[in-house]
This record gives sequence, C-alpha cells and structure tokens, in this order.
Amino acid sequence: MQDLVIELRNDGTRLYQQIYAHIRDEIREGKLLYREKLPSTRSLAEYLQVSRSTVELAYEQLLAEGYLESVPYKGYYVAQVEELYRIEVGKGRKAEEKAGARPRYRVDFSPNAIDMRQFPFGVWRRISRNVLSQDNQETFLPGDARGDRELRETIGRYLHASRGVSCTADQIVVGAGNDYLLLLLRFLLGEGRHVVFENPTYPRAYKIFGLYAGSLRTVASDENGIRVDLLPEETDTVYVMPSHQYPTGVIMPIGRRLELLKWTAQRPGRYVVEDDYDSEFRYRGKPIPSLQASDRLGRVIYIGTFSKAIAPAIRVSYMVLPPELLELYERRCGIFSSTVSRIDQAVLNEFIRDGAFERHLNRMRKVYREKHDLLLAGLEPFRRDFILSGENAGLHVLLTDKKGRREEALREAAAAEGVRVYGLSEAMVGPKDMADGQRATLLLGFGGLTGQEIVSGIGLLARAWEVQADIEPGKVDFHETGM
Repeated sequence: MQDLVIELRNDGTRLYQQIYAHIRDEIREGKLLYREKLPSTRSLAEYLQVSRSTVELAYEQLLAEGYLESVPYKGYYVAQVEELYRIEVGKGRKAEEKAGARPRYRVDFSPNAIDMRQFPFGVWRRISRNVLSQDNQETFLPGDARGDRELRETIGRYLHASRGVSCTADQIVVGAGNDYLLLLLRFLLGEGRHVVFENPTYPRAYKIFGLYAGSLRTVASDENGIRVDLLPEETDTVYVMPSHQYPTGVIMPIGRRLELLKWTAQRPGRYVVEDDYDSEFRYRGKPIPSLQASDRLGRVIYIGTFSKAIAPAIRVSYMVLPPELLELYERRCGIFSSTVSRIDQAVLNEFIRDGAFERHLNRMRKVYREKHDLLLAGLEPFRRDFILSGENAGLHVLLTDKKGRREEALREAAAAEGVRVYGLSEAMVGPKDMADGQRATLLLGFGGLTGQEIVSGIGLLARAWEVQADIEPGKVDFHETGM
C-alpha cells in the first residue's frame, strides 16, 4: 500500500479538494503508478486528522474522473490512465510540451519495437519452474564473472552455427546489456584510444565511448559501409555494424570487410568492434556471416544481444574477445561480478538448448517477413516522392524525400495525423554540421505493429505527405495472419 504524505493548508481551499488535487497530481507525475493501492479512507482520515467523509469526497471525485478504481472488499487502486497531460491554463500546447507531455499516436513506427505478442510465455514459465524446482543451491551462489560456463558454451555453439563466429567459451563474456560490455572495453583497450564511428550510427555507443576515448571521430560511409580509406592515421579502434548497419541498413560486402581487416593488420593494437545487434532477421538471400568469421589475426571484438530475438527485458548480451584481449580481461576485470542473474542465465541456457529459441526465431522470421512485405507493398506509391532503402533485413526501412522538404516538417505532418515516425538525424553524431545538407530521411519500423496498424499507418502517412495512394486511413479491412 502506498503511503501518502499530504500537507493540508489553511488557505480557504476545502480539505477534500486539497486531498483530491494532491493525489491527482501524484498520478499525473508518475509518482503513483497503475495498480498501486491507496490507504483506506479510514486510515488516511486518521493520519490527516480529518473526518472520514472528507477523504471519501476526495476519493469519489478521483473515481468519477477515472484516476482511481474501487475493488470491492479490497480498496482503492490507481487506474490505468494513458497519455496524461499537465496543461497550464491559457498556455495551450506550449505548456504541454514544457511539462514533458507526449502526444498520443494512433500508429508508432518505432524502429526499436519488437512483437511480444508471439513470445512463448508458456515455454518460458515452464523452464523457469524447472530451474527453480531443481533445488540447485549452486544457482544461488556467485558465479563466474564472465557468466556461467554452460550458457557461454551454448552461446558459442549458437554463434558458430548461425553467424560463423569462431571462439571458445572462455572468450565469451555475458553482461546485462551492451552498455556494460562497452564500458568493460575501457579496461581492456585503455583510455586515450582514437575511436572512429560511421555517421549516422548507434548514438548510445558513441556516447559511451566518449566517456573514455582520447578522441572520437566520424567518417563518411557509402553504399558498401564505412570508408576505410578515410580513416585517420591515428585511428586504433573502429565501431561498425557490418551485417546490418543501424540505421541505414547497409550490408558491408566481403570486399570492404577484407579491406577493414587488412587495415587492422597494418599496425599492432588496432581493433574493430563489431556490433551484430539484429543479424537474425534477413528476408532475402542467404544469412550474412559475421566479420569475426573472417578475422584471422584476432582483431575483431564481437558484440551481440538477445534483446531483439527474444525480449529486451531479459537484458542479456555477450561479447567475444580476441585471445590477446582475453588475457587482459583475466588480469584487469576478474574483480567484477557477473551482472546477469544466474537464474536468468540458467533459464536462457535451457531455452536455447532445448530448441525453443530456434523455434521462436523461425516463427518471428516468418512474422516479421510478412510485416516487412506488407509495409513494402503499401509504400509502393510513395516511391514517386521518396527513395526507399534499408529493406530485406532488420525491423525498419528508410524513406528519403525527393522534394526537398525538411525532416521536421515531415515528422510534424505525420504527427498531425496521429502517426509517429523517426528521423535519420536522431542517429547523427558528432558536430552538428555533419547533418547539414542531408536530405530528409525517415525511419519506419514495423516490428511492434500489427498488420492492421501497418496498413492504417501507411494510409495516414499518405494523407500527411500528400501521396496519391489507394488507401483510406482508418478504414482498412485487413485479415491478420499471425501479425
């Protein structure tokens, strides 16, 4: 039960109104959350030294406005209230934005969302019960800092079979998300490194390296990925996503990969950080092997995650260290404990080993391919005004405007129709002038949407951007097939 600390004022405002306003504001500001239980009218009245009827009046007003819900014989709970706005009277939309209110969208083309409707919750529950019912005291003791060996062996077999990664279990470090693993590199690569990123790129990784890199620069990319010939001479670390670059969707061909590996061989201490974050989803052609699979000198640091393939909330990522860095890890990072619960590790290990992960992955490839194809079909009329790119892999595509319109104007027009799209500029890093002269490009993610939402969203975008398309927004008869 949530305690309420309410200071009642003697300013002429009725006591029940003060109680009502306090609880309302706490809910609006997220300090009282959905399903939190409130004190009973009797206990709150005793605490505030007011009559019980005063508290009842306040609760009744909150019930009437939908802030609370009453459960018979149990009490009062915070109701589910979506998209609350703190509006200053007379200030209008500016005040909403200042207060941090977010508009409500009918369709959100987030490039980061995944489809949790297909997750095998029953299988995960069964494995969790089995893990906890084994009375294995070892599971509740501190484990290996790199992660439990059984899980690392399982991950190693999976990476070799699916991505061509060549490594031993000893080379694998399991961590709670990529952020932790990238921070570990500070102790392995050392501070003062000269790090280069593509631009645009994954901004979070850029910011993390910025915490300890000696210099942080970006170089241009082309249709084959990062321009190796433009790397400054002092560069010793390059961060790339060769199998499916975020956010451009570029896939680095073998020629450019070999060029990058040749660059590492030209001077000792050069490394490539390969981020392979959503390589599982490819809809045309054969799977693309990892860059690490072609590395013969031990210069590629491979990083992957289960966030896209399983669920973001499990927070399990992994890093494959070259043998040279493994020795440094054992000397410098052995003092760190594992950041992933051993119970979660055991569940994930069993989920992969018994084939549930592969079955889930195959199911999701089919679901995402159907959504991908549906989105591309709906975007055909847009090709007159936009260049479509980044298709056939991942969970988003890109639309680049041909008519010289500003990215902000396109996003605002979409928002006016209740659709949220994302600009390529959000992934631009480094000096602001790096984005100057770029044509407006929007990211349209489809992973978290239903087929109905995709079709409806396309219709709304067609209206927002004045595209001639035979889609009437909001009136689409679409038959869901697993989407």
